[in-house]
Amino acid sequence: MKLSKSKRQQQLAETIEQTPFITDEDLAKKFRVSIQTIRLDRMELSIPELRERIKSVATNHWNETVKALPLEEVIGEIVDLELDERAISILEIKGEHVFSRNKIARGHHLFAQANSLAVAVINDELALTAKSELKFMRQVFEGERVVAKAIVDGKTVKGHTIVRVDSYVAQEIVFSGVFTMFRSNEQKGESSNETGN
Repeated sequence: MKLSKSKRQQQLAETIEQTPFITDEDLAKKFRVSIQTIRLDRMELSIPELRERIKSVATNHWNETVKALPLEEVIGEIVDLELDERAISILEIKGEHVFSRNKIARGHHLFAQANSLAVAVINDELALTAKSELKFMRQVFEGERVVAKAIVDGKTVKGHTIVRVDSYVAQEIVFSGVFTMFRSNEQKGESSNETGN
């Protein structure tokens, strides 16, 4: 059953609010209308295009600085960061990321996006991956946009922090990883506590 224009626009606004990184193409599929209709709806609702929404999210939410590696070494574009709490990055899957014969993304790019985000979220200049457990849920194809979300799960002893990273295409999970991260400053903190400083 086709939605009325007002109902569709209401649901469109709600969908974009819940998933700001959703593309016009995905919205067109979801609401079973043309991409042009989605663009017109967005214009009427004064909702900016995806690129502007990404910039807006980054400007409004990202007020921390990556410490563990230079920003250009993070795979994907970081759009949200709260050190030792959470981070989000977006990776556009392009021709250089896929196998030429079937346009499927090479797994190491998904891993690199997740792993570099796990490093970036750690509030330490010497954050390193000690161990990782990975699951690839489905193939990712050229033209898809992968949104990786890192959450710092909790801290363990001896300078290790657990970071969980889940990567999505639209709202479908495509990759999941649990990263055990080494950090230098927790060890310093533990040794100073032991000496009573």
